[in-house]
Amino acid sequence: MSGQLLGCALLTLSAVAAVIIARTDNLFSAALLAGMSSLLVAALFLSLDAPDVAFTEAAVGAGVSTIFFLTTIAATGRQYAYAPSRRVPGLVLAAATGWLLFYSMLDFPWLGDASLALHDHVARYYIEHSAAEVGPPNVVTSVLASYRGLDTLGEVCVIFAAGVGVMIVLGRFGHSGRAGQSSRRGEE
Repeated sequence: MSGQLLGCALLTLSAVAAVIIARTDNLFSAALLAGMSSLLVAALFLSLDAPDVAFTEAAVGAGVSTIFFLTTIAATGRQYAYAPSRRVPGLVLAAATGWLLFYSMLDFPWLGDASLALHDHVARYYIEHSAAEVGPPNVVTSVLASYRGLDTLGEVCVIFAAGVGVMIVLGRFGHSGRAGQSSRRGEE
């Protein structure tokens, strides 16, 4: 019961952080609050006994993404702010999406339900056969590196694409915050 209470508290704090992010005018504050929200979600994953997902969320969501946001803000200057007329539709869209996700969760099985097919077939197969089929004695490493190798490759591609996107933004705006200044210097 205390795990459910902790999960609800972390989810509520993350939702409060999301509302504050949607209402703030300061991009620096929004970036820091997004990092804090990612740390709360990482703690939520940890409370759900998913330390690998929690570590990834903390490293990518709270660490790398926050650094990318702050670097982009520093490179582009603080001239960009949220337009007040665009806040309400975005907040409504985010709330509707959150409600739909919450509604879809009602069909999920209970956490740790022993009667799930996952526990009868897949997990048992991984535990019994992964050392012989893949090699590493650690089952988690076998699953992530071999059985779910394409998923892991997809995650790496997403992280790479995010990094390339930030590099494009930083290259376009240069250090002074004006678009194209570095390319125009060579023309003068």
